[in-house]
Amino acid sequence: MKNDLFSAAAAERLKAQAPLAARLRPRSLDEVVGQQHLVAEQSPLRLLIEQDRLSSVIFWGPPGTGKTTLAEVVALTTNRHFERLSAVSAGVKDVREAIELAAERLGQFGRGTIVFIDEIHRFSTSQQDALLPSVESGVITLIGATTENPYFELNAPLRSRSTLFRLEPLLVSDVKELLKRGVVAESVTADVEALDALAQRCGGDARQALTALEVSCVLAHENNRHVTMAQVDAALGVSALRYGRDDHYDVVSAFIKSIRGSNAQAGLFWLARMLESGDDARFIARRLVILASEDIGMADPNALVVAVAAASALEHVGLPEAQLNLAQAVVYLATAPKSNRVALGIWAAREDIQRGVNSEVPAHLRDGHYPGAAEFGHGVGYQYPHDDPRGWVEQQYLPDPSPGSPESKGDYYQPSNHGSEIKIAQEIAQKINSVEATKETKK
Repeated sequence: MKNDLFSAAAAERLKAQAPLAARLRPRSLDEVVGQQHLVAEQSPLRLLIEQDRLSSVIFWGPPGTGKTTLAEVVALTTNRHFERLSAVSAGVKDVREAIELAAERLGQFGRGTIVFIDEIHRFSTSQQDALLPSVESGVITLIGATTENPYFELNAPLRSRSTLFRLEPLLVSDVKELLKRGVVAESVTADVEALDALAQRCGGDARQALTALEVSCVLAHENNRHVTMAQVDAALGVSALRYGRDDHYDVVSAFIKSIRGSNAQAGLFWLARMLESGDDARFIARRLVILASEDIGMADPNALVVAVAAASALEHVGLPEAQLNLAQAVVYLATAPKSNRVALGIWAAREDIQRGVNSEVPAHLRDGHYPGAAEFGHGVGYQYPHDDPRGWVEQQYLPDPSPGSPESKGDYYQPSNHGSEIKIAQEIAQKINSVEATKETKK
């Protein structure tokens, strides 16, 4: 009895001393902030959790977006045994022990087991392989959490046996809601301006925002427990330029428009402004990756390579060193030839799909590798481009027009006269001329 009382007291003390992010962790799906595409009413993931029918899943997304939170909600709602492992500390032996206990539990009591593995991308190939048989047989239900792209970091067999759920960075409004809860939990008051700035600077990372708020609350002790911009600046380690409510978006807009306008000087200036203001560098990197395709595209295909490399470098070295990688990307993108034709192409194609243009796959393009495919005409008549000395063949690739359906625009991608697209336009023109010449010859 004494041991139970001691354990309970210790647990309560540890809970009280836990970081703010841990204390505010939701205990139900209704308390989860953000990720509405996953937890909204009638969403597939929510239904699976509420009905306790969750199969093996991988939660994939940036830090602080709720991967562990969702797993903890599952732990609180499931009737199955919930086992936690961390890929940082667990080895193959730990995995096998968890699987053996799960098999015994299932055999003796008919009770299933959910195994949650945080940072699953850190598992080696052999560790991931050790999970496969039990995941496939249903001895365990796996929940993996990773910040890395599972298509690169997880074994294909394990990935194919799991459903991938992508978590997005939290919206500023979502982070503000969490900060308001944090203010109540810490029994402090705060300036709206301070919470707004904190929500904007955390880059959609709830854990970072709540940790900074917790530090701000400690610093606010001498200010009658009232959090101001001064405490937020100190907590973030940034003597930041002030961002008003709209300043953040205005500065980002100026940054993007300067690079789009090929002004490297202005691009560097607004980059410096954002860094000095405490903007999340990952947010900046994401904007550069988007711009590389939206505003440069095929005019310089290397622009995307440079932008992605800068984002990767940021993850590897962090700030302040990564400011050099971001600056290099800004200069490269600003001085690169510009074209928005790739963006216009995908927007036009999606508009056609939304308008109801026929999207049935032509028979000769359908999969013809399974037995009986030829009976349906699938794959019949398909011409293999590599068999042609030119490396390409003229054949139908778009769907047939459908009576009563809107007509397709068809020419989605039209190269500009800038950069590499000049050559692309020439190559497309040569193909068209070749096709026309062939038609004339046949006449």
